Amino acid sequence: MTITALDSSIALVIIDLQNAIVGAPTVPYSGSEVVARAVELTRAFREHRAPVVLVRVTARADGSDAAPGRNESPSRPSSPAQGWDAIVDDLAGHPDDITVTKRTWGAFYGTDLDLQLRRRGVTQIVLAGLTTSIGVESTARAAYEHGYHVTLATDAMADLDVEAHRNSIERIFPLLGETGRSAEIVDLLARTRN
Repeated sequence: MTITALDSSIALVIIDLQNAIVGAPTVPYSGSEVVARAVELTRAFREHRAPVVLVRVTARADGSDAAPGRNESPSRPSSPAQGWDAIVDDLAGHPDDITVTKRTWGAFYGTDLDLQLRRRGVTQIVLAGLTTSIGVESTARAAYEHGYHVTLATDAMADLDVEAHRNSIERIFPLLGETGRSAEIVDLLARTRN
């Protein structure tokens, strides 16, 4: 797990660090640990004047905007708590950040994420967030398919299942990009400024 380079036109994309999801029991890091590392990354990207994208998932209470198709998962509760889909306070509220709202696992499908990145000339994205094997992996796959260089901050993500997390980190992510720790990314970003 080594990151060799960061492009000069880079963006940070943070997946689903929102009220309801951050509170879920995740492994190998807690939601609060993931948020803390995401805060460090956002601080570094903002200092670098690189785009920060905060992605959140939402859905209508009646499920009318859910992805079609059958699956074996239980349906969502019909009355989610007020504010369940709001970005956590530690990350929200910066005027230059881009907020993307999705209704499926990945942040590209049905959103303007690709347009927002291409408008800014972004060639590489750094991904972090929850959960590793669902929102982060789906977004990483789509970013790779869209031609972005993909970097994954492996200590700034977690999953509901340790084996799912491990599979993404060890088997899937190395096929899509480079992986490393948040501190390594922050350090490389600081060096590209000098």
